[in-house]
Amino acid sequence: MSATDLVALVCCDLGSIVRGRSLPASELASYSDVGVGWVPANHALTPLGPLAEPNPFGSIGDLRLLPDIDTRVRVEAGPGGTPLEFVLCDIVETDGAPWECCPRRFLRDTLAELEDELGLRLVASFEHEFQLLADPPVPATDPQSADVPPVLPFSLEAQRWAEPFAGEVMGALAQAGVQPERFFAEFAAHQFEIPVAPAEGIAAADRSVVLKEVVREIARRCELRATFTPLLNPSEAGNGAHIHLSLLDVSGRSALYDATRPACLSELGERFAAGILLHARALSALTAPSPVSATRLAPHRWSAGAVCLGWRNREALLRLPPLVPLGGGEEACQLRLEYRGADAAANPYLALGAIVGAGLDGVRAGLPAPPILDRDPAHLDAGEAERYGVGALPASLEDSLRALAEDEIARGWMTPLLYEAYVAVRGYEQQASADWDIEQICRRYAHVY
Repeated sequence: MSATDLVALVCCDLGSIVRGRSLPASELASYSDVGVGWVPANHALTPLGPLAEPNPFGSIGDLRLLPDIDTRVRVEAGPGGTPLEFVLCDIVETDGAPWECCPRRFLRDTLAELEDELGLRLVASFEHEFQLLADPPVPATDPQSADVPPVLPFSLEAQRWAEPFAGEVMGALAQAGVQPERFFAEFAAHQFEIPVAPAEGIAAADRSVVLKEVVREIARRCELRATFTPLLNPSEAGNGAHIHLSLLDVSGRSALYDATRPACLSELGERFAAGILLHARALSALTAPSPVSATRLAPHRWSAGAVCLGWRNREALLRLPPLVPLGGGEEACQLRLEYRGADAAANPYLALGAIVGAGLDGVRAGLPAPPILDRDPAHLDAGEAERYGVGALPASLEDSLRALAEDEIARGWMTPLLYEAYVAVRGYEQQASADWDIEQICRRYAHVY
C-alpha cells in the first residue's frame, strides 16, 4: 500500500508551537477558500502541554485555519520517508473575518500602522541559533577534561561533524523558499546558525516559522534532534533569535540612514530605537518569554546584557552592525537595527509586531536620540551607565510579565482578549516551573523547542 502525501494547515500559537491539521495534499485546492476547523481554546495550550487555566476561551466557539497559499512549503522526501509539506494559515472567524487573537493579524495590523502613519515598509530577518543533539549525547566542550576531545567553537571540524545535516538542511531551506545565506558553527557545544535573506513585512516572520520546522525535519532524517531552546546548558551560551530590521520609504530608500548623523542613523531611526529601549522591559515578555529566557539575557553571555543602543556592540540589546564598504557595498542598504533580546520561545509575529509598535511609539512621541555605546557596558562606572542609558532586562519571566502589565502603551498593542490569553499561557509556564532549578528548566525546554 502506498503512502498518501499529506499537507498540514498550521498556525504558530502564543507559545510559539506550530499546530494544525493535515489533509491529503491532492485535496488542498478544495480547502483553499474554506480552510479547516479550529478551536479558540487551542490558543490557550501551553508549551508544556496542558491548557492554561483559567483562560478566556473555555469550551465555546469555532474558528477556521485559512491557508495562505503563497506560504506553501514542500521539502521532498528522503530515502524511505515522506515529504514535509505545510501551509501557514491565518486564524479567522467562521465567516472569514479576522480573529482578534491571530498572531499574523497582530503583525499585519502593526505594519499597516507603520505604512499609514510614516509611509514606511519593514524589511526584516531572524537569525536563529540552535543545537543538534544525538542519542547517546555527543561529547561537549569540556576544557577541564583531558579525556574528552572538545568540539571547538566556530571550527571547521564542528561544521563537518554536522554533515550530512549541514548540506541537506541548506538544500531543504532553499527548496522551502527561505533563502538561506550561510551555515556555521557557533560558540556553544554543537550549536549552529543559519542566517536567511531579509524579507518584507509578514514574510520575515513566516520565514522564522518555516526555518525552525525545516531544521527539525532534516535533523530527524539524520537521526539527530534540533533544539532552539533559549538555554540548553546553564554554563554555556544560549540560542537567540536576533531580529534585523530596516525601514524603507515608498521609493525603496532606507529611512534609517543619514550619513550626516552619528553612526549614520537618521533622526527617525534614533526615535524608533528610543521607543524600543523605552519599552524594553515590557518587550521581553513577548520576545524572550520562557522561564529559561532571562538566564540567557545576562552580561557576557553573548546575548543582550544591557538595555542600550550599541555600535558594533554585542552586549547591547539594540545593536548597529558595521557598514562594510568592502566590495563596493552601499552603506544605506546595509544600515539596520539588530534586536538581540529575542529567542525561539517567542511567537515571531508577536515579537516583530511588538518591536515595530515600540519603535512607532518612539517616533510618535518624538523621543530624543539614545546615546550610542561603543564599549562593553560592564566597564562603565555608575555615572557613565546613567549617561548612556544602560539598564537591565527583567531577571525572570515573572518580572517580564509584570513589566508588560505595568506598561500601558505596550499592553495596548494587543486587544484585551489577546492580552488575557497571552498572559494566561505564559503565566501558566511561570507557575509550573517556579519550583524547578535551572537545570530542570533547561532540560524541559530543550524538548519543547
